[in-house]
Amino acid sequence: MRQVVLDTETTGLSTADGHRIIVIGCVEMINRRLTDNRFHRYINPDREIDAGAMEVHGITNEMLADKPRFADQVEDFLAFIDGSELIIHNGPFDVGFINYELSLLKPALDKVASRCEVLDTLKMARFEHPGQRNTLDALCRRYEIDNSKRDLHGALLDAELLADVYLAMTGGQATLLLDQQNQSTGVMSAGAGIGLPSDRPSLMVVRADSEAVSAHDEFLQVIDKASADGCLWLQSADF
Repeated sequence: MRQVVLDTETTGLSTADGHRIIVIGCVEMINRRLTDNRFHRYINPDREIDAGAMEVHGITNEMLADKPRFADQVEDFLAFIDGSELIIHNGPFDVGFINYELSLLKPALDKVASRCEVLDTLKMARFEHPGQRNTLDALCRRYEIDNSKRDLHGALLDAELLADVYLAMTGGQATLLLDQQNQSTGVMSAGAGIGLPSDRPSLMVVRADSEAVSAHDEFLQVIDKASADGCLWLQSADF
């Protein structure tokens, strides 16, 4: 399984205002193990960086003046991410900017969704830790990951930290999967319980009909509108 942990830095907050990507940082994981394969590029955005964004990442217009443009680096970038599962903190933000850059090319290229699946760790964190701060810094503190070098946002450093956060967040799932695999091959592991009797009757599965599903969906929409933070069931529906 190949996963790519990705982060970007941008000239501002919204593509609606014409803001562009200025840095892309990616690290590769194969079967949940970090490799030495990295993708890290600075990009000339052909526009000014907002003062607020500059305070976040510390990158100036002068630093990017001699850097290649997105169009000059897009082939290498797409070759790095193609066919992988992208792991991104606040996926809609980064994916939205990448899709915007792809749309500006001549000819325009297909969106990220046609190339990769995307796993949003912010959505995962909100599901796992509702009502708590779930920024990357907060998650590093929660999972005891050293982020002392993170004075400013940096795409590659943030991707490396996010990889550690993701592995920590999903460590229990990996252990459970390993236990299941060991049981299926007759190997016992620490913490693996005694299996159920092989001659037990099959469990009855009662599935909701279309009317019940429709009523459930309508009720979730009511909750979503009534809650300031939205409906957690809807937010967690993609993972």
